[in-house]
Amino acid sequence: MKRPVLYRQITQNLLHKIQSGVWAVGDNLPSEQYLCKDLGVSRQTVRHALKSLQDSGHIHRQQGAPTKVISKSQPRRFSQSFNSLGEILNYPRNTYRQNHIEEYIECDESLQRILQAPIGSAWYHIGAVRLEEESNLRLAWTDIYMLQHFAKLTNLNEHSHAMVYAQIEEHFGISIAQAEVEIHASSFSKKHAELLGVAVGAPSLVVVRRYFDKDGNPFEISVTQHPENRYTFKMNLRSTPHHEN
Repeated sequence: MKRPVLYRQITQNLLHKIQSGVWAVGDNLPSEQYLCKDLGVSRQTVRHALKSLQDSGHIHRQQGAPTKVISKSQPRRFSQSFNSLGEILNYPRNTYRQNHIEEYIECDESLQRILQAPIGSAWYHIGAVRLEEESNLRLAWTDIYMLQHFAKLTNLNEHSHAMVYAQIEEHFGISIAQAEVEIHASSFSKKHAELLGVAVGAPSLVVVRRYFDKDGNPFEISVTQHPENRYTFKMNLRSTPHHEN
């Protein structure tokens, strides 16, 4: 009879401890070094087992932080798909950007968290209001950061209506290998509140989008701030069975 792969045995060992309450939800797991010594296996085997538990939704791992137990049972899994990146934004087709800021900048410490780029790297910044064509309803404020050699895109006739990442793909031949989307709540500053016709401090929904090339380098980042009741984000999720590694 074929013996189970070693990391699977370690995975089941660790899972049993989680499910039996040795490590409760919210507890930190021991360090990799401790687990290696305690279980008598290599660090590679331990890491493989921990990845399996992370993939199954039992633990959360983050570089520089302890591994935390987040579930005793296997969470229900959902998957989502989009036909295009544009679907993530859910903007009506009859909208456009009105640029208020166009400037060359360098990535500093305050921008590095957003851009995820080296300090001192050269970028081009666009600050714009997105409007609906027929009513001129002000839908959002957007800060767009792209590598500085893409700046001439602002001269294109279609610039105000087309997504910037699509213009970069078309005119510079750079394909998106990965895209990240972050969503969080915030409030409007005086400057942006006045531009969008909302009260200072009014609640807003912020959508951060990062686009990466095949080498994992960011080439465009946008931070869009939406007033309440002027933007809808919709996802269709489908339950999928979990398959063990």
